Amino acid sequence: MKFVNYIIFVTSVLVCSSALAQAPAKMMGGTMVNSSGMTLYTFDKDAGGKSACNGACASNWPPLMAASGAVPSGDWTIIAREDGSKQWAYKGKPLYLWSKDQKPGDMTGDGFNSAWHAVKG
Repeated sequence: MKFVNYIIFVTSVLVCSSALAQAPAKMMGGTMVNSSGMTLYTFDKDAGGKSACNGACASNWPPLMAASGAVPSGDWTIIAREDGSKQWAYKGKPLYLWSKDQKPGDMTGDGFNSAWHAVKG
């Protein structure tokens, strides 16, 4: 019985560890993208680990939302938004999508109003 409990414990640790270690985005072709391959952006007006993009701004620039139970690690953090929801940030900068990008690889928001920038690595 102890052996069975040990196997269950080890399996649980491995499953949880792999789930926690998975980053919410990845680099593809030198640009950071979400799990659907859509470009991620930062906003120059964000400061101090807070998002300055709310309301209509967030409709145009949807935040990269953190799921309940998401655990940050390394360069990844989770910030609380004005409405209490959670958003992923990379190296302290909240991340967003651009509503006008239509397909994976689009970067039409890069340089928008000289304040929005595709995350490049």
